[in-house]
Amino acid sequence: MFNKKTLPVLLVILAIGIFAAFQTTGLGNPPTKYERILKQVGIMLEQGHYSPKKIDDTFSEEVFTKYLEAIDPEKQLFLKSDIEQLKQYKDKIDDEIHGAPLQSFQAINSLYGQRLKEYLSAYQELLDKPFDFTTNETFVDDKDKLNYPADDIERKELWRKRLKYQVLMRYADLISANEKLPKEKVRSDASLEKEAREKVLQSTNRIAERLKNKFTEEDRFNDFVNTITSCMDPHTTFFPPVEKRSFDEQMSGRFYGIGASLRQEDGNIKIVTLVTGSPAWKSGQVQIGDIIAKVGQGNEEPQDMAGFDVEDAVKIIRGKKGTEVKLTLRKTDGTTKMVSLIRDEIVIDETFARSAIVNEGSRKIGYIFLPEFYADWERPNGAKCAEDVAKEIKKLKTEKVDGIIMDLRNNGGGSLYDVIQMVGLFIDEGPIVQVKDREGNPSVLRDKDKGILYDGPLAVMVNEFSASASEIFAAAIQDYNRGLIIGSTSTYGKGTVQRNIGLDGGSRGGLFAAAGDDGASNFGTIKLTLQKFYRINGGSTQLRGVASDIVLPDQFENFKFREKDNPDALKWDEIAKAKYTTWEPGADLDVIKKAEVERVKNDNVFSSIKRIADKLAELNDRVYTLNLKKYMEEQKEIKNLVKEMDKLTKTQKPNPVELLPEDVTRYDSDQAKKDRQTQWLNNLKDDIYLSETVNVVNNMISQQAIVKSK
Repeated sequence: MFNKKTLPVLLVILAIGIFAAFQTTGLGNPPTKYERILKQVGIMLEQGHYSPKKIDDTFSEEVFTKYLEAIDPEKQLFLKSDIEQLKQYKDKIDDEIHGAPLQSFQAINSLYGQRLKEYLSAYQELLDKPFDFTTNETFVDDKDKLNYPADDIERKELWRKRLKYQVLMRYADLISANEKLPKEKVRSDASLEKEAREKVLQSTNRIAERLKNKFTEEDRFNDFVNTITSCMDPHTTFFPPVEKRSFDEQMSGRFYGIGASLRQEDGNIKIVTLVTGSPAWKSGQVQIGDIIAKVGQGNEEPQDMAGFDVEDAVKIIRGKKGTEVKLTLRKTDGTTKMVSLIRDEIVIDETFARSAIVNEGSRKIGYIFLPEFYADWERPNGAKCAEDVAKEIKKLKTEKVDGIIMDLRNNGGGSLYDVIQMVGLFIDEGPIVQVKDREGNPSVLRDKDKGILYDGPLAVMVNEFSASASEIFAAAIQDYNRGLIIGSTSTYGKGTVQRNIGLDGGSRGGLFAAAGDDGASNFGTIKLTLQKFYRINGGSTQLRGVASDIVLPDQFENFKFREKDNPDALKWDEIAKAKYTTWEPGADLDVIKKAEVERVKNDNVFSSIKRIADKLAELNDRVYTLNLKKYMEEQKEIKNLVKEMDKLTKTQKPNPVELLPEDVTRYDSDQAKKDRQTQWLNNLKDDIYLSETVNVVNNMISQQAIVKSK
């Protein structure tokens, strides 16, 4: 199954961009090991993948194009003539996967090494002289809007603009800081501009140093193989042995001190997961996809992260428990934000289900938060989310709640068994989800326990990050007409299942590695897509996700990170509907949906959130001015919009949320946990989306009371 710890790795091609792919030396004849790995990967894809693309000339051309994009994402190294020269290999990669001598990889990377060497010998000269920030130039940072440069002159102009933009960002920051200094400490613009260039030079020097000393021929080949696997579908991924071990460690989030795991992408350090309950998660200001631009230790001068690899970045971010680390983040909406965090241990039990009560006059509405569908099968008494949610429901029933809200926002999934059991807490026995393998054989997975633990009004909160098991739960509740789904226009849209399978070194002539349960082997591991999920109504959750019954506008709606935004994602389809009986909710949910949709449409707060989200998306078109005055005006506009958005997403008056009586003293003996519990509760009190969901459940309760009185 899928869980949020694997989400970012399954979403992105593991490309390390312009500065993190190759050394400047070419390759000789590739070792036999590479050809054997490539052939075994091809066999596994063709014989094991759920819906394999035909590995032919068309597939070869896709790999060719995407590998060039992966190693030169800004299209600032290769010339047009280089691409024409390399096109002789565009239809050869499929033959190489099927056993032909490996030549495309060698040719591409030999030429790449030459072009990279040219850049590394030119950037210092470009940074020697001051830039003129009064001209009306623009810098385009979107590969879809760029062509490969026609000649060296055009390419050098691209380099100049990119470096100028990097200097501009730092120069603007220095100016802003300079304006806040006492008059006697104010520096000249010339000295600030020079310092900005020096900072860019330092970071670019670090990049050059990494290229010379840290990236091997094998790293380059691994990226080539991963491009091949990800062209089959975005969740089929190749891990070489060392990276597989590192991946397992990083995804645990145990050693960062802030609870975020990192990956280098396009030369940047990007946040790819957040551990529930960690300092980064609790701040509410750190999000998946943020780029760490700078890291500061307490009151020390922040260190620019450009040019750092993940290993070195982690060393800087980690530190002693209780110490402060300041992250300067470049957000996905184009803004920059400084976040102060106090390093702490990652508390695993904060990933578990917990509950609270929202007091609405004479009514009580139960709230259950589930950050992931966890299950510890290694220990007899290990935590299992279905059992924990059942306990929370029983606690809420003891308090005589009138309705329940299940919060699955940011829940990336997890245990298939537990999601089936959990749906069974709200319905009588019946089908929950359908699964189909590559042979087209569907199977219906059912809740077999008779009886219902909770039969009252139910709402499920979701957002764009709710994926896999979360989508199975929401879809089943929706298909049974058991409750209302509230949140973003749709959930993430991942309806596929992966499994780690190790590659065999070939000593036994077999395909799969005789490795441990994690599928690791000496040749690497393929995380392979094997099955696909379907709703009990026959439709897939793949690509489309689960559409909310009531849509609440949010700031992430315009971001292109859902499954549907990846061109290699498997398509939506449907199979036969399972046999099931819908729920009789005791109220007309269609009437409630219609009334709430109209109310949200006319609500000033949600209308403003949508307006700002659309405006930020418009501003973040990846075409940047290189004029200092215009740049600072744009940044001011963006910061004001983000500030307004932050204000809008918080309630004007606190939600009346409180802990259950038995949980009030639960952590009295552990002040740190008690503080975290208080912060969790305070976050709920500010949550406008919880407030709106409470309104919906209140309406459900009222409608149900009207029906009963007739």
